[in-house]
Amino acid sequence: MLSKTADYALRTVAALAGSAESAQSADALSEQTKVPRRYLHKVLQDLIVAELVRSRPGPGGGYSLALSPDKISILDVVNAVAPLERIRHCPLGLPSHTSLCPLHRELDKAYAATELAFSRVTIGELLRSATGIVPLCDVARLAGST
Repeated sequence: MLSKTADYALRTVAALAGSAESAQSADALSEQTKVPRRYLHKVLQDLIVAELVRSRPGPGGGYSLALSPDKISILDVVNAVAPLERIRHCPLGLPSHTSLCPLHRELDKAYAATELAFSRVTIGELLRSATGIVPLCDVARLAGST
């Protein structure tokens, strides 16, 4: 259901949230998240435009979250890079479908439920999960980067 771009963005934000005390280089983020370096640049630019991430150039620079992980929902991240597309009118453009047909109405309900679920969970909540597994990142790499 989620695009690869949204998955990459969630990995990136989780990695940045897990190392909030310092800015991370694109190379370090790429290694931690397994996001290809070239694609990571596009994802980071989208996250910067959405004001979820900030960048600092120069020595000691890199990328960091612009907001607390508790202020960033899964939906915020997804919407920054690949928003879920709700179905507002007949995707086929059929003139007789003045409202959504039963199939598209049900699909839109699923998208609405997904949006609601994603809006209710913050990146901070994910990181505080009791499982001991760091979401979307290689914990060994995160531990080695501190």
